[in-house]
Amino acid sequence: SCSNIVALGHRTDNISITEFGGVGDGRTLNTKAFREAIYRVQHLPREGGTLLYVPPGVYLTEPFNLTSHMTLYLAAGAVIMATQDSLNWPLIAPLPSYGRGRERPGGRYMSFIHGDGVQDVVITGENGTIDGQGDAWWNKWRQGTLQFTRPNLVEFVNSRDIIISNVIFKNSPFWNIHPVYCSNVVVRYVTILAPRDSPNTDGIDPDSSSNVCIEDSYISTGDDLVAVKSGWDEYGIAYGRPSSDITIRRITGSSPFAGIAIGSETSGGVENVLAEHINLYNMGIGIHIKTNTGRGGFIKNITMSHVYMEEARKGIRISGDVGDHPDDKFDANALPLVKGVTIKNVWGMKVLQAGLIQGLRNSPFTDICLYDINLHGTPPWKCSDVSGFAHQVSPWPCSELSSNQQ
Repeated sequence: SCSNIVALGHRTDNISITEFGGVGDGRTLNTKAFREAIYRVQHLPREGGTLLYVPPGVYLTEPFNLTSHMTLYLAAGAVIMATQDSLNWPLIAPLPSYGRGRERPGGRYMSFIHGDGVQDVVITGENGTIDGQGDAWWNKWRQGTLQFTRPNLVEFVNSRDIIISNVIFKNSPFWNIHPVYCSNVVVRYVTILAPRDSPNTDGIDPDSSSNVCIEDSYISTGDDLVAVKSGWDEYGIAYGRPSSDITIRRITGSSPFAGIAIGSETSGGVENVLAEHINLYNMGIGIHIKTNTGRGGFIKNITMSHVYMEEARKGIRISGDVGDHPDDKFDANALPLVKGVTIKNVWGMKVLQAGLIQGLRNSPFTDICLYDINLHGTPPWKCSDVSGFAHQVSPWPCSELSSNQQ
């Protein structure tokens, strides 16, 4: 386990949402109760911090902000449910490494549960549920009526020492868990659920963050299960904050997109990522490392091992032509560096295509190493602008990955 990167202290102060007027009937709006309870935590601090207890029931609420030195604790049977009324949903500035909302120009809707500049925050419990009621947002996306980028379910910005564990996340409007510009983040023992046709409902997206531990979780969504990011084109290059030292292990899940992904927004750089003991079922792509011209940045020192996939459209894809651009101001000469990717101990059943590695003509992908991979008789690999090494790979990969190179 890597979860020891954040120490879990004992909260000496305990309060309940019901003390602030919280009503778990699924109809009463509890925004005032949550905001007043968190105001109490922030302005009447207790040594060791405060635990905010949410008892069984369905607590409908608008978005709210967390504060430092607090635990949001969901009892068994507790549901914090997002209102579907977007009229009062706060708008916040775009992330500087994106330059605009991810979907629409301008600002973006605040995440349902939000933390900005906080430290020592825990979201945990007895597998209670945080429900984003995302179908109203998905329909706006499908109908093309979105004015601003949809809200994430949980987002921490410029924060550190965060633990998210033992909670079910359900029906996020957009990405589920998004730590951005953060350090020392642990996500473990979570369940993340959204329909396969729900748009852009990524599971966990560490973004320009360092020292992140993602472990022992089940994710079944409409987009990538875990995607490591670090900014978008010229905005991410200018912000220049990489994602680094990220461990992903013992994840099981299903998605029409990727299981473990790097990118495609990697303009600040991504390095030192370990993903291991991953079990994937009914997938679009098992492992997907993706970038594009204009991205700049780098992807290096990536290791993925002990991956099992069953029923996948493509087993492994490493590609330099994926993802869109925020605007037409990107520098087409800003080419990404992809170097030092090791994928080993991969076993696949019912995989339609083994692999595709497509580098860039003016920035070939180098040191791509494949070891002990068996994708069971699928069509051959396709490769271009890549060099590296292969050992005991079936079906045998492309000639660019020679078995006699160092």
